Amino acid sequence: MSLSMFDLTGKVAVVTGASRGLGRAIALGLARAGANVVAASRSQDLLERVVAAMAREGARGMAVPCDIGVEADLDLLVERSLEQFGGIDILVNNAGISPWVKRSEEVSRREWDQVIDVNLTGTFLLTQKVGRRMIQRSSGGRIINIVSVGGMVALIRQISYCVAKAGLIQMTRVLAAEWSGRYDINVNAIAPSYFATDLTHGMRQSEKIRRNLLSRTPKGRFGDPNEVVGAAIFLASEASSYVTGSVLMVDGVWTAT
Repeated sequence: MSLSMFDLTGKVAVVTGASRGLGRAIALGLARAGANVVAASRSQDLLERVVAAMAREGARGMAVPCDIGVEADLDLLVERSLEQFGGIDILVNNAGISPWVKRSEEVSRREWDQVIDVNLTGTFLLTQKVGRRMIQRSSGGRIINIVSVGGMVALIRQISYCVAKAGLIQMTRVLAAEWSGRYDINVNAIAPSYFATDLTHGMRQSEKIRRNLLSRTPKGRFGDPNEVVGAAIFLASEASSYVTGSVLMVDGVWTAT
């Protein structure tokens, strides 16, 4: 296999939740692989820093403020991406929230809806909008959903998060079945475990929680955001042309033990 199969030169990638953590690492990684990257999240200032980092390495990027839970924002994201780059070849659905750590009997309807609306419904709507454009162009595409070990195993006191991520895994499989053969749009998922990001800062600061999480991770440490980048480039490139409907675990053996 030639390394050129991993080259994304000329491709256009949209990455949600790109202002920090895994999304930032993926956006920068795709840019280094040659892609033009549309970085989306709710934070304009942080997005501009990501795009500036791309520019320093000679890559083209664009920042688009976007709340995945607001459909009008999704329409604007697609519209601006098309205006700037003419098409979308790669969609990385990374945006997600996990604000509530509660026993299931204590979760309110508002709290449930907030997580489902962003992590599942908004992600589906954006995927549908981008998928329609890919189908119209008849040039194939790559869709990568960032899910979680929480979509595979039970995480106590995170019911809405786990349900949303499990739903994304099934969405990945259904869309792969519908779109891969007919339209050459490969749809896959990456399932990380616990990484050293802003989202896990509180967990990592708690000695009890940190010790518990690491005791379940045979690798013995939290992941580094850059350790997801290779998986994303693989699934975005021609190197994965026959890989679709799959969930790639990037979890330090979390789910294997």
